[in-house]
Formats: sequence, structure tokens, C-alpha cells
Amino acid sequence: MDAMTWHISVTNSLRQAKAMGQKLIVGVHSDEDIRRHKGPPVFTEEERYKMVVSIKWVDYVVTNAPYLTTVQTLDKYRCDFSVHGDDITLSADGTDTYQQVKSAGRYKECKRTAGISTTDLVGRMLLLTKSHHQMGESSLVDPVCVQEGSKDSTTKSPFTGVSQFLSTSRKISQFASGKEPFGKIVYVDGDFDLFHVGHLAFLTEAKKRGDYLIVGLHSDRAVNKYKGSNHPIMSIHERTLSVLACRFVDDVVIDAPYIVTQDLMEHFKVDVVCAGHSSKTRVPSGAQDPYEYPKSLNKFQIVDSRSEMSTSKIIERILANRLKFSERNVKKEKKELDALEAKRRMEGDV
Repeated sequence: MDAMTWHISVTNSLRQAKAMGQKLIVGVHSDEDIRRHKGPPVFTEEERYKMVVSIKWVDYVVTNAPYLTTVQTLDKYRCDFSVHGDDITLSADGTDTYQQVKSAGRYKECKRTAGISTTDLVGRMLLLTKSHHQMGESSLVDPVCVQEGSKDSTTKSPFTGVSQFLSTSRKISQFASGKEPFGKIVYVDGDFDLFHVGHLAFLTEAKKRGDYLIVGLHSDRAVNKYKGSNHPIMSIHERTLSVLACRFVDDVVIDAPYIVTQDLMEHFKVDVVCAGHSSKTRVPSGAQDPYEYPKSLNKFQIVDSRSEMSTSKIIERILANRLKFSERNVKKEKKELDALEAKRRMEGDV
């Protein structure tokens, strides 16, 4: 996999793949291969390795995995079959990257998560859209909500375009750990937008402060209020599933209050509240400290993630390669359309 950006379509495919067997081995491509076949990666390969290892369903990671999956690669790592989503994955010359294992009968497909992709996230950043935000009074998930595409006027491929992901209660339950709270309970909060290695480093350190880690996620409305522009880039539903996929997270509070209150701490029986070196912990003179209550109980700790990564830096990487990403999306769509047309012709000849 390339995992050029980190989103729930990536993690959901890993969840589905793990359900097909007993052990999940994930091959991560090099930066060089991704540039050659797909376009500039947002995360470096070292960052992608760390992110994939952190996913709760992954057992082992193969670094510098070949872009075209072969039977020899499967045999080398003693894999029975390869899994990919039901979208098209092509090399730079238009070759199906899974054709060899498909022909050998050692390929299975999982359902692609509609409404969210690297193309979509890049589009949100470049177009500064807010259509993905949940801006109502509540961010509660409706279990009967449906998927509505909102592709732009130039989109022709069913796999490339700008759309909107909507979660359901069933989807959230598939990602949740299902573990009952135990031991020392740690609480952290934030937006956790565009989940990245900085978030991962922080959660890794926070989990060391106790046994059970709860992450409070601020609503889209709240994040947009304190960050501005079109933040968050990912909706509350997308951010919820991205955080739940992390092996260090036990539970998530959706639409968590910005101020950590007595009610919240008593309800979840929180033993310690942790925060990183963020703007939220640098309280301006005269403003209310959002961590005032846990501090009054001596139940507050600053956690140093020792990571320089931030959501802003991810966006800067995208904007710095604006033209390259735009060209990538155009080329990707053309390859997909050509492959779909070739498939239709072959099916028409049968």
C-alpha cells in the first residue's frame, strides 16, 4: 500500500483484510515508487511505516514493498493471498498492479470506503471547501444516513473526485475496541485532524500514563471556531474512525467539550488528563483555562511527544506541491477511465 495520506479508507481496508485471515502483513511502498507510479507522497516512507505499525489490525509491516504485487512476494512472506479494495490500482504504464496474483487465484477484494480518499482530502485543502463539515447542533451519527456524492463538474471516473463520507453507528462499532474501562483511565482531547505521526507520538506517550486511553474529539463547529479557514479538513466522523483505528486508543468521546469539566471527569472516571504543547495549554491572560478543573485536582500532565509534525505542516506539504497534486489527479483519472473502457470492451467480447 502507498497510504499517501492517512484516512479511514486506508484503515478500513486493513480492518476488512484482517477479518479474512489470522495474520495481516502490510507492504508499504517506497517514496521513489510512489512518485514514479502515483505522484508525490504527503508522508515520507518512514512516517508511513510508523503509521501502519500503529494500526490495531496490523501484525507485520514489509518495508520497501514492490509496487506490483507478485506471487513471489506472497510466497516470500508466506501469504496465502493478497487483498485490495474494489477500486482500480494501476502502475505508471497503466498495468493492473494485482494482475499476477489475480491470475494465480490468490487475490481477494474488500469494499472500498466510499466518500473518502487521498484525492478527496487533497481537493479539500486546495479548494478550501467546508462541505464535509458536520455543522449542526449535534454530531450524533444517524444509523440510516446514506452516501451522497458531490463530485465536481470535471469528474468522470467513479474512483476519482470530491465526495463526502458519512459514518454510521455500525461503522463506528466495527472500529471500536469493545473493551470495558479498567485500571488507570487517561483522557486527552483535541481535533486530531489529518491523523499523523505527531498525533501518534502524543497518544503513545499519553497511553503510558495509564491503562485505558479515552480521546475526546471536538466537533467540526468547535474546531472551525478556534482554527478558522476550512478546518477541520476531516469531518468529525472521519476523525473518529481514524483515531479509533490506533492501537493505543480504547475509546473516543464524539463532540467532546472544549473545556474539561467536572461532569466529564466523573462520568468517565478519569484519573489523569494529558495535553501536549499546543495553543490550548498556552492560555492568554484573562482567558479561561480549559484544563482548570483537572489542574485543581492535581490530575493534569503535559506530555512531550518529541515530534515536530503538525496538521499545519501536512497542509503546507500539500500546498507546496499544489501543481504536482493537481497533475496527479488528472493523470490518475485518465488511467482509471482508460482501464474501465478496456474492461468494458473485454466484457463486451465475452
